[in-house]
Amino acid sequence: MARAGDPRERSGSTPAFRSVALEKVYRTGETTVHALRGVDISIARGEMLVLLGPSGSGKSTLLNILGALDRPTSGQLFYGETELTALNDHDLTRFRRAEVGFIFQFYNLIPSLTAEENVRLVTDIAERPMDAAEALDMVGLAERRDHYPAQLSGGEQQRVAVARAIAKRPGVLLCDEPTGALDSATGVRVLQTLKHVHDELGATVLVITHNVGIAAMAHRVLHFRDGRIARIEQNEQPVDPAEISW
Repeated sequence: MARAGDPRERSGSTPAFRSVALEKVYRTGETTVHALRGVDISIARGEMLVLLGPSGSGKSTLLNILGALDRPTSGQLFYGETELTALNDHDLTRFRRAEVGFIFQFYNLIPSLTAEENVRLVTDIAERPMDAAEALDMVGLAERRDHYPAQLSGGEQQRVAVARAIAKRPGVLLCDEPTGALDSATGVRVLQTLKHVHDELGATVLVITHNVGIAAMAHRVLHFRDGRIARIEQNEQPVDPAEISW
């Protein structure tokens, strides 16, 4: 498998994502909420980004648009050479199914299915899946493949969710508060799993978190405020998750 390396070494290649003046406006009755206000961003292939900012600052809205779960009100978004904002719903679904893995704060595992069966929910519909057992092995759960969610710890359930997300071999892994429901030691284990997957698959990884300590493992940190990217920090030497504490 290709390793991610440092995406800055491939700065001349086509970005994974490029947005131009992305806007997202929600209207409910007479209430108007500007969730995104003209976001311009370029994200390199194989880059790991952390998104920080208060609730309502636009982080999850951007993640949902990048993952084709939502559409912007205006602006353009490209994935490689493909303009996602020009695609119809059918083609967006195909993009999402083929290219995007999602990990959320809550694991969303089906209680009546084993760990392996939960992962197979993705492999049965993916275009180029890895074997479910291989995905579980990649996240360190090969010996727990026949266990049900109730028999797993919170951290193990989250790692099953990671395995399910990566089993389709996604080009992009979008994580919304993946450690939010975990204690620090378990959260670090999940972050180590994400880093391992990033290094092995070369996926572009975006992580939303309220935990500023997690930012140290990213190539870049996007700080959001009022629907805009207020500033961007670059980590010259991203740290190993084992060095992170909170």
